[in-house]
Amino acid sequence: MHGKSCCSPSKQAGDSTERPNTQPGILSPMAGSHEAMSLIPAGSFMMGDDSEEIWLDDAEAPVRKITLDAFYIDQCAVSNKDFESFVEATGYQTDAERHGWSFVFYLQIPESHFKRMTLETAEGTEWWIKTPKACWKRPGGPGTNIRQLMDHPVTHVSWNDAQAFAAWAGKRLPSEAEWECAARGGLVRKHFPWGDELTPGGKHRCNIWQGQFPIENTEEDGYLFTAPVKSFQPNGYQLYNTSGNVWEWCQDWYNLDFPVHGSRVNPTGPDQGSERIIRGGSFLCHASYCNRYRNSARTSATPDSSTSHMGFRCAMNA
Repeated sequence: MHGKSCCSPSKQAGDSTERPNTQPGILSPMAGSHEAMSLIPAGSFMMGDDSEEIWLDDAEAPVRKITLDAFYIDQCAVSNKDFESFVEATGYQTDAERHGWSFVFYLQIPESHFKRMTLETAEGTEWWIKTPKACWKRPGGPGTNIRQLMDHPVTHVSWNDAQAFAAWAGKRLPSEAEWECAARGGLVRKHFPWGDELTPGGKHRCNIWQGQFPIENTEEDGYLFTAPVKSFQPNGYQLYNTSGNVWEWCQDWYNLDFPVHGSRVNPTGPDQGSERIIRGGSFLCHASYCNRYRNSARTSATPDSSTSHMGFRCAMNA
């Protein structure tokens, strides 16, 4: 496939700012703990894909042998409950809260509020609405909350926000190579964390879009929007939801040359760029529009961008 679909809208590059790696004044009582993390052993894996499924313009190819040191990675994406603990301990304010708005998928906005809004959409993707006051604790904007979503992944968090949480937790964001290695769960050159078939035995293994995108989601996988962080069967490394549910921030800058010319040993991406890597796809991914819920799929967003389908998980040196 050619061309970059706007499955993850970004703020205008000229308006994007990268905040420093904020070190909260206090660390989590669990800082440095390996609890609920998986140890990924040192070794090599085959990164990338060269099948007909890939987005050529995303530089998913070539397939290359990457060698990594051992590392830990969260088994689940950071939840609303986790992020609330961070905010309560540090008083942290997210980029979406500072900016006063975030991108929300139009069906997540309460109808009563939607009718009163002056709609400002992302260019070329009218289903993304620039929604005032939308943030991690109001994922659909005014009139919504996370009271029933505490075990769902936190959303409306920027790369900057993810960095700040990771520092508080005594962790870091995974490199793109670490993320893909962990997502593959030990399988070699498979499309998904469980193999090559999207719905083996007719069973859904991830939270993506079913039906006609973006009009109707039939919820055949059980979820209209996000799913709890421990939904579906984990992969071979006991990681949950690395395909679908929410896009996950990685440490690396986005660059189309790096997969071809970059290091093959503990790669950490290019030295600079304008956008950061996100991986894994989301509940909005659909084969008719964006099939980036595969292990090798990659795209990007500016470091202060936030949406209702982007989250993260953390990593740690072993």
